[in-house]
Amino acid sequence: MDVTPDMPHRHYNGLKTTLLFAAIWALLLAIGSQVAGGRFIWLFALLGVGTTFYGYWNSAALAIKSMQAYPVTEAQAPGMYRVVRELSTAAGKPMPKLYISPTQAPNAFATGRNPANAAVCCTEGILQLLDERELRAVLGHELMHVYNRDILTSSVAAALAGVITAVAQMMLFFGGGDRERPNPLALLAMSFLAPVAAAMIQMAISRTREFDADEDGSRLTGDPLALASALRKIEAGVLQAPLAPTPKVVNTSHMMIANPFRAQDVSRMFSTHPPTAERVLRLEEQARQLGQRG
Repeated sequence: MDVTPDMPHRHYNGLKTTLLFAAIWALLLAIGSQVAGGRFIWLFALLGVGTTFYGYWNSAALAIKSMQAYPVTEAQAPGMYRVVRELSTAAGKPMPKLYISPTQAPNAFATGRNPANAAVCCTEGILQLLDERELRAVLGHELMHVYNRDILTSSVAAALAGVITAVAQMMLFFGGGDRERPNPLALLAMSFLAPVAAAMIQMAISRTREFDADEDGSRLTGDPLALASALRKIEAGVLQAPLAPTPKVVNTSHMMIANPFRAQDVSRMFSTHPPTAERVLRLEEQARQLGQRG
């Protein structure tokens, strides 16, 4: 099966990503323009470049560490290894490293800056919850995140959003505007609205990419209904065994196949994932187009 990382999407996410990154950079520079009359705006630009590079280079290690995952061999996880090897071979891509996270919360994620440096992680909970057909669908979804370079995009966006949030909070202590014309209103607006805007930009990137990974992963496996079934099970499993919204896990949650937190821990507006019901409807429509029956 021919699956390439450059396959076209109906959602025009390449253009959306460009526009969203431009919006993030505009926010960062706008904040810089409010500090000391904009005299240090170059420092904010350098900070953005440094953060982008750091997010690019360290996304895999940070994600794996946040979930306390450990590497596994084929002998330790034969089923997971077999499925990933079959799918990566079908896509014509290198075999990624495999990890398991010792948590009962059912979830999975892929990370890595490119297919040659990729890692796929499943929790113990999801390996116990899903049958092999459903697990294959989930792993297909995660591999397509890597092949579409979504991990790089979302990791850099998350890093930049974090910088904007931190800098905007610092402005509360160091002031805004310049010495001759202080601008307290601009200071307050940037300090409170910029973090929200940055987070929503990053989440918009993540949510639209989930739809594409669902579609492309189902094309890779040829089984959209299996992914729909897996998503329903995962959502029910999260209700029984959610992850605690610690800072490290929150920073990784956008990579996971489903929102890992309880509903009261994250509102729909600030969720990094589209609603499961909406994803299932899209997968069922894809199955009808493929002539698949449950």
